[in-house]
Amino acid sequence: MSFKSLKIGKYTIEKPIIQGGMGVGISWDQLAGTVSLEGGLGVISAVGTGVYNNREFSKKTVKTRPHTEVNFYSKDALAKIFENARKICGEKPLAANILYAQSGYGQVVKDACEAGANMIITGAGLPLTMPEAAKDYPDVALIPIVSTAKALRILCRRWKKTHNRLPDAVIVEGPLSGGHQGFKYDECFLPENQLEEILPPVVEEAKNWGSMPVIAAGGVWDHDDIVKMMELGADAVQMGTRFIGTIECDASQVMKEMIIEAGEEDIKLFKSPVGYPARGVKSQLHADIEAGTAPKIACISNCVAPCNRGVEAKLVGYCIADRLSDAYDGIKESGLFFTGANGYRLKEIITVKELMEKLMHGEDNS
Repeated sequence: MSFKSLKIGKYTIEKPIIQGGMGVGISWDQLAGTVSLEGGLGVISAVGTGVYNNREFSKKTVKTRPHTEVNFYSKDALAKIFENARKICGEKPLAANILYAQSGYGQVVKDACEAGANMIITGAGLPLTMPEAAKDYPDVALIPIVSTAKALRILCRRWKKTHNRLPDAVIVEGPLSGGHQGFKYDECFLPENQLEEILPPVVEEAKNWGSMPVIAAGGVWDHDDIVKMMELGADAVQMGTRFIGTIECDASQVMKEMIIEAGEEDIKLFKSPVGYPARGVKSQLHADIEAGTAPKIACISNCVAPCNRGVEAKLVGYCIADRLSDAYDGIKESGLFFTGANGYRLKEIITVKELMEKLMHGEDNS
């Protein structure tokens, strides 16, 4: 199967491969810029930008941790990340991934549009207010993430009613992805919720609303997987974990090694302060949580609204802002290392260019 280019809104993506938005600091300027340069869609995560470049843009910190949501997330840092990514990819399309659960979601969308994002991707909740946040930027394509056809139907009805607008594309994400899931813990393991089962109904629902492209995500690993998703009706795929295994990925070397060294049995679903289960590598942090010796929780970042300023963090045993920041800083003992279910298959670090060749043409033909 030969893969076609992808049109989303006013933009054309040469290769139908979207790099998943991964925070904190996994997909920033180097990774996103290079993916776009190589013909895919690079996606910059808006989560935790205050820790970018050694906290350069965080105006107030407490023992090196950004203090308050306007420091953990920094508008100036996001603008700089886009500026640096543009130096790599030029005028090729770039997207921002902004969690619906992120504190100040509407303002972050505006900041990303001002910074030069051509597209906004949003999950971690059904983004019913996404068009309102982006209403002053009609050229910016809007791409929600859903996990069911029903969710897409609800979202399209609401967007049509409130803003006479529909998604420019939709991502349907199955429960094998890294980070936060769109299903409750037990639901992640049900056969009917796996990507190959939920994708076709979303494809059919999308047809009811025109011609929006459908992008399959969650557990997509190689060329054969992409072919399989295309055969099920997808127009493109989104992949996160596979891009962690690249030289250009902004993640720490410690994180890359953690995933490369992980076995299949080391990758688990965990409770998260965000309210959704999250997948990552079982590490020293989780052993310390169970032993009651994990780092003390003191919410100073106010990073995600559902955490309720640390209430949920105390229930699950860790602060997600602090622990993802530790992973970015390469602190193995207390870092939280997100990965998709296939992360154990990552065995080498290659360039984005080499990876894109493998994905487009197959492992043996690159």
